[in-house]
Amino acid sequence: MSKTVCVFGGGGKIGRRAVETLLTQGYQVRALVHRTPIDDERVVGIAGSVTDAKAVEEAVRGAQMVVQMATAKEDPETFFDVSLKGTFHILEACRNQGVEQFLLLGGDAALGIWMYPQSDPIDESHPLTAYPGYYAFSKVLEEAMTQQYHVQYGLPFTVLRSSWVFEGRDLLDHFSIVKNVGPVEKGHGFGEVSAEVRELARAGQERIPVLLDVESRPLKRHLVHIDDVMQAFRLMIGNPAALGEVFNIAAAEPIDYREAGEYLSKLTGIPTVEIPCPDYHSFRIDIGKARRVLGYAPENDIFRIADRAVEVAQLASQ
Repeated sequence: MSKTVCVFGGGGKIGRRAVETLLTQGYQVRALVHRTPIDDERVVGIAGSVTDAKAVEEAVRGAQMVVQMATAKEDPETFFDVSLKGTFHILEACRNQGVEQFLLLGGDAALGIWMYPQSDPIDESHPLTAYPGYYAFSKVLEEAMTQQYHVQYGLPFTVLRSSWVFEGRDLLDHFSIVKNVGPVEKGHGFGEVSAEVRELARAGQERIPVLLDVESRPLKRHLVHIDDVMQAFRLMIGNPAALGEVFNIAAAEPIDYREAGEYLSKLTGIPTVEIPCPDYHSFRIDIGKARRVLGYAPENDIFRIADRAVEVAQLASQ
């Protein structure tokens, strides 16, 4: 019989793809369903919330593997109960029921990334370093709790520490002054936006931003396409070599905002504009460990991600 995987956060952006991947690999999938239903009759849905320890225990019971993707963003009202208390409930259920693998979807927000100077490529030995805000703080604590459950109780865990995940037309939405002047979440928007650029944004006159870092050079930062995240996920789930390990998952190279902006400008005909980001530091994620241990080989660089985003946008406009 195939093994059962219990999924938390299966209705989210990455969760939907993870559920599909598990089903394709022949796993039986059980999911705790809170607000977003999972529209697949092959998935056993259990109503409840990660904030409810009894619902979590029921969901985990009988599962050999557990995947935790339930999280909250910059919401002070929910982040503690969902991301921290929820992860604690899931870890407790895994400990109590002796699962074979607990897989946490982490994020490079736990590493400080653009907020602090990064002199070397960031590998898995980099200290957990949250930047201001609830989301990065929760990513640090989720990882810390997971690793301590391994220390305390021998919980077999894997952390998939992902860079910023893009799919569909996400890249076009990011490279948009109309959508990103004054963002809700720091690090996903822009820095010192001039009055001229603000007026263009207010008027709906689109420009493609070329972000400049603290040294006034084109910002370099890592991201990753969701297809490559799913490749890593397939390589980790049920893999003994992944137990007790943390893996950075990102594209092969960081994006250069000038190269990416000029490429998108050629594809779309939209002019570029430079935007200083004096608080942003360029950084690079080291994915060497995932390459060596798992055979991870990301297929989507910034140019392919851009091509795919434009294709999705063109199909949607037809």
